[in-house]
Amino acid sequence: MTTQPDRWDVLFAGALVFDGTGGTPRVEDVAVKDGRIAARGPDLPQAAADRVVDASGQWLMPGLLDIHTHFDLEVELAPGLPEAIRHGTTTALVANCSLGMAFGNQRRDGQDPLVACFARVENIPKHVLEKVAGEVTWRDSGAYLAHFDDLSLGPNIAPMIPHSMLRIEVMGLDESVRRKPTRAEIERMAQLVEKGMDEGYLGFSTDDLPFHYLANDPHRRTRIPTQFGSYRELRRLTSILRARDRVWQATPNKDSRGSVIRKFFLTSGRLFGKPLKLTAVAALDVATNRSIARMGLLLSRLLNSRLVGGRFRLQALSAPFTVWADGPITPLAEEIPELRELNEPDLEDREARRRILDDPDFVARFRKMWFHGKSGFNLANLKRLLNMEDLVLNRRLDDMFLDAGGAPEWAGESMQAIHDRLRRWQAGDVSAARSEAEEKAFAAMPDPVGDDCDFFLYLLRTFDTDLRWHATVANRDPGMLKKLLFHPLILPGFNDSGAHLTNMAFYDGNLRTLKLAAEDSLDQVATQVRRLTREPAAFLGLNAGSLEVGAQADILVIDPEALAAWNPAETVRHVWRDEFDHHQMVNRVPGVVRHVMVGGAFAWRDGDFTAEFGRRRFGRALRHRDHPAESAHATAAVDGARAAA
Repeated sequence: MTTQPDRWDVLFAGALVFDGTGGTPRVEDVAVKDGRIAARGPDLPQAAADRVVDASGQWLMPGLLDIHTHFDLEVELAPGLPEAIRHGTTTALVANCSLGMAFGNQRRDGQDPLVACFARVENIPKHVLEKVAGEVTWRDSGAYLAHFDDLSLGPNIAPMIPHSMLRIEVMGLDESVRRKPTRAEIERMAQLVEKGMDEGYLGFSTDDLPFHYLANDPHRRTRIPTQFGSYRELRRLTSILRARDRVWQATPNKDSRGSVIRKFFLTSGRLFGKPLKLTAVAALDVATNRSIARMGLLLSRLLNSRLVGGRFRLQALSAPFTVWADGPITPLAEEIPELRELNEPDLEDREARRRILDDPDFVARFRKMWFHGKSGFNLANLKRLLNMEDLVLNRRLDDMFLDAGGAPEWAGESMQAIHDRLRRWQAGDVSAARSEAEEKAFAAMPDPVGDDCDFFLYLLRTFDTDLRWHATVANRDPGMLKKLLFHPLILPGFNDSGAHLTNMAFYDGNLRTLKLAAEDSLDQVATQVRRLTREPAAFLGLNAGSLEVGAQADILVIDPEALAAWNPAETVRHVWRDEFDHHQMVNRVPGVVRHVMVGGAFAWRDGDFTAEFGRRRFGRALRHRDHPAESAHATAAVDGARAAA
């Protein structure tokens, strides 16, 4: 579709264009004017453009959607969201898992809910959270949306109403985890959800993972407020979403399949007259329980069947699920009571963790947990043998790899290999120590060091959070990973961007999806571009993910040769972020992303941030497509298309 313009701002020339429909890609030009796609087609007149970008040999596509992020805090400190932009993300969905900032900092009665809720659930240091909470100026959901107009946004931001914060807003933090709401309080929650939908929020989020706990006194052993919501409360609130065609984002209780099925049947159009859009995390092939992935696929087929008539999508991660730990501080620890106990003190409170580790009663309980199901004839051992365990962390040193702490050469080694050498050295084999540094480290350890549990406890006791280690707990099988990622009833995009600052790095998740697709065919790439752009945009009700003439010009240009050569496992970094005054795990993908345009302006050009990035607003707060502001935006897109035609 071409037109003779007065002038175009930018012309991308000669790219292989994946338009987000899933159709066969074509070599063509794409013109941008006034923040919108102005024209597409072969051999557009380059003289009509103020800037021509030679995109020959490169892939051009709509900017990618990151549908599961926790950028809620980072966007206040670094609104450009550089880790999103550099990976081609032009729209980020926030307020997942019941946590968000729609109601301000909610500080009252001596409580600090943002800190209490986010610190352990999303592993964000308290000083970062306190800094954000102290700068909050809004107190309601409408003002929250409006404040994005004053930020130098990088990507577009699309928020939901978070259930934990909704309960706190109506009941207060203490009451929201101590008692049931009254009927009047449930109706007040419903009014606030309805208000949010009127304002353009995409939907509503909840969380039922049984190991998500509050981080402040007196609630360090209390789960977050959303988990105290009843089925009646959930049904009332989701009825609003059903009527308004909005989405419910959920995190299920992995230990209660009956509860999951009952709640997820709320998606049914057969039972409730109209389907409820429901998306849940996560479709993972867990190493200790391979049945979880199979159950997820079965549940997806059932809920989307004609019999049930639901609109249900699990979310999949496109990478091996590798999780890092700072000593005992890791999201994997929260599901194990003994490790959870070490997560209850504040991050800086090393003395409190040391007292716990020195307590003989704790050590006895820890050892009982560590060896549970590893021997004998019992149900726990049978589950372990059948890969149907209850715990995600398998408690095996040969699956736990060191990054820092102890002798320098331990980095990259399994704890099991180090433990084996130590035992040989203590038995008299002096050659077992590979260096003077390792011999010195061995000499400082108890002799005999004891079994694998004793060794792990020694490392925690000695190095505390200076002990950096990691384990890959899911998605180890590349074939199964692809099966989940490419399944038509599963959405790619469980990246958890912005959460777990030093524990995870999946900002490159969408690029990984494209890399895996490229291993198959260009047709598969086209399909996955659709599933990272237009498909989630349609499911969520967003004006995004399109290259149609008149659409907002959110554009990603990729170098396919660099994509093919990239090894994601080698590009994870542990860097210092001045905005956080803290370290963060990130991804650094060399040369793959050439250009990123948001709202018709370059945020990333020729493989680097532009001079304007961080100084001006590129993206905007996206409302649901039914909101008047978005309707006007869509009308302008239609008018642009008609003019071009």
